[in-house]
Amino acid sequence: MRKLFFSFLILFILSACSRGEMDITEDDDEDEVLSIQDVEVPDHIFTSEKQNNVINEEEIKLSIKSYLDSSEELLNAGEPFQEAIYDEKELTKEELEKLDKINKLTKENDENFSNYISNNTLPEGYQEESKRISRYITGVNETLHAIDEMFDNVTNPASEEALPKVNIKSIMDKFDGVNGKEQKKIEDFLNKKNIDTKAFGREQKEG
Repeated sequence: MRKLFFSFLILFILSACSRGEMDITEDDDEDEVLSIQDVEVPDHIFTSEKQNNVINEEEIKLSIKSYLDSSEELLNAGEPFQEAIYDEKELTKEELEKLDKINKLTKENDENFSNYISNNTLPEGYQEESKRISRYITGVNETLHAIDEMFDNVTNPASEEALPKVNIKSIMDKFDGVNGKEQKKIEDFLNKKNIDTKAFGREQKEG
């Protein structure tokens, strides 16, 4: 009953957030999700200790690429764990530790890039779009994390019959600005500035 309830809930949330417009790093149906055992936690995320600096165009391009590539790698690494959670599979201690590391790196990656673009002067035409990228990717990651937590509450309830309390507004707020229109603006910007990145499945599209 709980699983059925939550399945309908997820459909409602995704529909309400215009999920049909989105194309968040979706692979072709033929692509197989890695098994958890094969997952390697990425060893690189975006980092910068610069503050109150004037960033030139070459550097901001490399920074955007580094951030988006790291986000894509972390998203792919977390996907097998999300599949397991949705299928109500029990994770081992080692698997939970690996998932926790992925989540922490994802949050750190988002925070590092956000601080970098907020605390430095970017070239003309990059400030607004860099913030758009940061909001969008962070929104995607926070939404996926919130849904994972809700699934965990459903599969590990205090009562077998009790339906979980779900804060739909919280998830909707995280999803604000995460849609196909925003992604298209980002991809158009990446194309205009010739920024090559793995994000949004662009590596496969170009291959």
